[in-house]
Amino acid sequence: MTEQALRLGTRGSKLAVAQSGLVADAVSQVTGRPVELVKITTYGDTSREHLSQIGGTGVFVTALRDALLRGEVDFAVHSLKDLPTVQPEELALAAVPLREDPRDVLVARDGLKLTDLPSGARVGTGSARRMAQLNAYARNHGLAIETVPIRGNVDTRIGYVRSGELDAVILAAAGLNRVGRIGEATDFIPVDTILPAPGQGALAVECVAHDADLIASLAMLDDPLTRVAVTAERSLLNALEAGCTAPVGALADLPPVLDFARDGEDSQADGQIVKEMRLRGVVGTADGSTLVQLSTTGPVPETHEQAMALGRELAAEMLAKGAAGLMGERAH
Repeated sequence: MTEQALRLGTRGSKLAVAQSGLVADAVSQVTGRPVELVKITTYGDTSREHLSQIGGTGVFVTALRDALLRGEVDFAVHSLKDLPTVQPEELALAAVPLREDPRDVLVARDGLKLTDLPSGARVGTGSARRMAQLNAYARNHGLAIETVPIRGNVDTRIGYVRSGELDAVILAAAGLNRVGRIGEATDFIPVDTILPAPGQGALAVECVAHDADLIASLAMLDDPLTRVAVTAERSLLNALEAGCTAPVGALADLPPVLDFARDGEDSQADGQIVKEMRLRGVVGTADGSTLVQLSTTGPVPETHEQAMALGRELAAEMLAKGAAGLMGERAH
């Protein structure tokens, strides 16, 4: 007799289904149980209002969490950057799998790269974070770029470029990778130019906190380095008292080292020794006229608390440099 299928709650968009499908396959491998996708429509999917008007990307998460708490699904997959920074006690963040490429990409007409954009180019993005940094880039390079607020799925956004309505759009590399359309990106934007959203490129696998067996199974998908990195980034966001739609970018990564790993030492896949984690943060005004951008480097955090501390420390430095005044309405 086959074991009962595990029910995975997912948003119904093509991207959400693609990333949930990846997790479903991995969970099926580690548990030996079939996994079925249960599509849940969220208010964020049906509303055409701007995200900042309806509570930010957290609106995508609420319906999935409600389904978990009602027992309609066994676990759920979210884009980690959509999760509010405070974890509800009744739910467990059981796994943060290996992160995809965290960068943003440009999809532009005529194969244009960011450095090729002409003055007056119209660039679409629904993100205040991207707008602030793109406008700062344009100011620094003497360009007059017009940022145009857009919403919608990958097809809709790329459609604005294909139809000639916009010169370019900015999207997350991870999303395009997961739907098999990364070939349409005309440029990978360096993180020094546009720092990604906290948690960008990572997925969050969540279930109810009292299901110890399921938590143990899902934990086999967890990537410890990804988890401490996104924990530090989200701690920074939380300490800035900023919501998911605030113009905050953050990335924790492992700076390259010249020393190569010897046998028996902890090493990255490319054979380099992992000794330190660098956390970078940015917050800015939408027009890009003011940015507070700082970074800190410390030992790779070994615990959740150490990762949280890294984020809090950098946030305190950013607040001391005036970050609070750049975020508009602070989320509480």
